[in-house]
Amino acid sequence: MKILVTGAAGFIGFHVTHKLLKMGHEVIGFDNINSYYDPQLKYDRLKEVGISKELIIEKKYVQSSIHSRYRFIKMGLTQKAALMDLFRYERFDTVIHLAAQAGVRYSLENPDVYIKSNIEGFLNILEACRHYPVKHLAYASSSSVYGNTKKTPFSVNDCVDHPISLYAATKKSNELMAYTYSHLFKIPTTGLRFFTVYGPWGRPDMAPSLFANAIINNHPIKVFNNGNMERDFTYIDDIVEGIVKVLLHVPSTKKENTPYVLHNIGNSNPIKLMDFISAIEKNLNTKAKKNFMPMQPGDVQKTYADISSITDAVGYKPQTSLDTGVKNFIEWYIAYFIRKQNINKSRTLA
Repeated sequence: MKILVTGAAGFIGFHVTHKLLKMGHEVIGFDNINSYYDPQLKYDRLKEVGISKELIIEKKYVQSSIHSRYRFIKMGLTQKAALMDLFRYERFDTVIHLAAQAGVRYSLENPDVYIKSNIEGFLNILEACRHYPVKHLAYASSSSVYGNTKKTPFSVNDCVDHPISLYAATKKSNELMAYTYSHLFKIPTTGLRFFTVYGPWGRPDMAPSLFANAIINNHPIKVFNNGNMERDFTYIDDIVEGIVKVLLHVPSTKKENTPYVLHNIGNSNPIKLMDFISAIEKNLNTKAKKNFMPMQPGDVQKTYADISSITDAVGYKPQTSLDTGVKNFIEWYIAYFIRKQNINKSRTLA
């Protein structure tokens, strides 16, 4: 298939792209490479699949030097005319829409970018899929839509009408928008509510990287809600397997004459925050200095995915243990960031 992956320079998008290329698909990567976190990490991910930073700056399309079936384009979701041209020219079979403005806490300070990227940008993707039909649109939602619900595990059948962050509200909006377009224009859509994804090449603003960086540099880590938190930490390889399986399982019109499906995609095994920190300490062979702090606005105490719908549909079953996942993450983190620090020191001395 010819597949568009938006957010291809992001954490999940990078891994999904790599998997699809190994499977032999033709992939077009799409990302605006914004500065929400250090863009160099995004360029380094792209370098792993043969996309040169220098060529991205010079050209509209960049052909991978490693994969003959991979091209990358730097573009934003709000560039509607250019996006329409891309769909008209490429005629995609399938779209995996992962691009979005991420982060719960950041949405408290910069709400405008969430509306532009996550609402206006998603509308543009839907419109492109409407006018240049695709066989399937799979898109990223989030476990944050569950808000402070007390019922666990979280089910896709639960009411999620009370988001406690603007980020969560935009993701809930995406699900409603997708349903509307599936109903009106018969665009097959699958929404995936991601649960705390971690692993190599992960975002530096997320807990695993923040903890690792602080511990390595002998700085205290911030432990919110005094450590009384649980997360359904899910290793990146398990997430990618689920996405790929879902991609090949196109929703039908049997239910309400609307080809629309919604799944949780997580580990279905909540981990106590303090246990996750202990796993990082173990792999770094260092005890963390801890600053215990109150709950932050927009955060939730516990996430726990009921994955029965995606398991029944495609046989999704996470395989990676916490010990293995954290070990793989720390090995990558040390190799990548310590090497980067040494390079920067060498440049300073020179």
